[in-house]
Amino acid sequence: MQAEQRLCLALDQGGHASRALVFDGLGQLVATGSVPVETLRNAEGHIEHDPDALIGSLREAIAAACKELPAGSRISAAGLATQRSSLCCWNRHSGEALSPVISWQDRRHAAWLETLGEHAGMIRARTGLVLTPHYGASKMRWCLDQLPAVQAAHAAGELVMGPLASFIACRLLDGLPCYADPANAARTQLWDPATRDWSDELLRLFGIARADLPVPVTSRFAWGELATPLGPVPLTVVTGDQSAVPFAFGPLDAGTAYVNIGTGAFIQRALRDRLPDAQQLLVSVVWSDSEGVDYMLEGTVNGAGSALDWLAGREGLPLARLLDAGQSAAAAGLEPPLFLNGIGGLGSPFWRSDFESRFAGAGTIGSRLLAVLESIAFLLYTNYRELKAQGPPFTRLLLTGGLSVNDYLCQCLADLCGIPVMRSEEPEATARGLARLIAADDARDWAVPATSRLMPAENPALCARFRRWEALLQAQL
Repeated sequence: MQAEQRLCLALDQGGHASRALVFDGLGQLVATGSVPVETLRNAEGHIEHDPDALIGSLREAIAAACKELPAGSRISAAGLATQRSSLCCWNRHSGEALSPVISWQDRRHAAWLETLGEHAGMIRARTGLVLTPHYGASKMRWCLDQLPAVQAAHAAGELVMGPLASFIACRLLDGLPCYADPANAARTQLWDPATRDWSDELLRLFGIARADLPVPVTSRFAWGELATPLGPVPLTVVTGDQSAVPFAFGPLDAGTAYVNIGTGAFIQRALRDRLPDAQQLLVSVVWSDSEGVDYMLEGTVNGAGSALDWLAGREGLPLARLLDAGQSAAAAGLEPPLFLNGIGGLGSPFWRSDFESRFAGAGTIGSRLLAVLESIAFLLYTNYRELKAQGPPFTRLLLTGGLSVNDYLCQCLADLCGIPVMRSEEPEATARGLARLIAADDARDWAVPATSRLMPAENPALCARFRRWEALLQAQL
């Protein structure tokens, strides 16, 4: 079979859509299918997806992508990437969902989780994660406490509770396999990256039975056969959406700070075969196979695109007009006020969910927009400094995500960090990263997605604002 004929199928299941993308053996995207996914919210603040509708959307997306391929095409292998902290409960014998798909955004058992506050240090040491209801363990506990179908399945020995990726694989694959990959298992807050297994100590603390969980496996694993209109396809890779993105640009690079800026923002650095110790940051396994383990040390900013949406609502303006006002303010050289950005709570390295957002100073609508953009850069730079101490010197920041198109934000990052910012022009970073992982050695010669470069410049005014912002934030904390 010629290289270009070796096809791989990347399934990217996100909060807004289920997508199926087919890449050929040269790394070219040759077919796509996309089906919207509805997010359900109720008066109690629950955030969910309908599990059967979600599975149906994936099947539709696969069928649509296969329909675009020439007659006689054959897909060699498939992979799946999902939002890491979303969760579902199901029957291991039938695959029937016993709960909604509970979104990673959902905080429904937050009050109960606060009762475990005295164990936060131990949980951080075991999992590399801070104690938060965004992760899966407290959601599992809620399902066991509140849902009769889950309770009955547990009593009968038929229950599985696990990451969304595990539920999807069980439903889509022949034989209803029940496995969990490292990237998604880690976000349950029950999985120990040092042993790469469920932690008995954490299972006891949360009251979760090991028998109710999927079996932990490596990132590359023979999960089973996926039915497609072109015939059965082996599913060989399962991972998280954020975990797949860095691989879109080739092998992991210890000198690159990987930054994704969307609704929230993440900044990561890769460490091979070394479990890092950085108490204020998150640790995850981004890849695990028979040859070793790649860890990611991660800083998180909750208020990125969501902070701009918040400001648009506060100002009563469409976001596009707000961004235009910011561009005009920058062109006029207006001095922005300072913005203490607690939208969605302060993430790393502060971890304050109750922090109130506020401006220090007034300014114009446009300068306030610049202040919010600068606050995102300031928070990312604060995490950059934490990450910088954990490995060799950084040589570049590699940016992906919707807000990476904003010149002002990206130049702020370059100027603060003092290294080039490389902005990806790849709109399918998750799927392309997943495809590279599926193709493995066959992807060595794939072209790297194009990037545009922003060089750092001396910016004493910005650095002075950062120092004032940092002092003001510390005073508020």
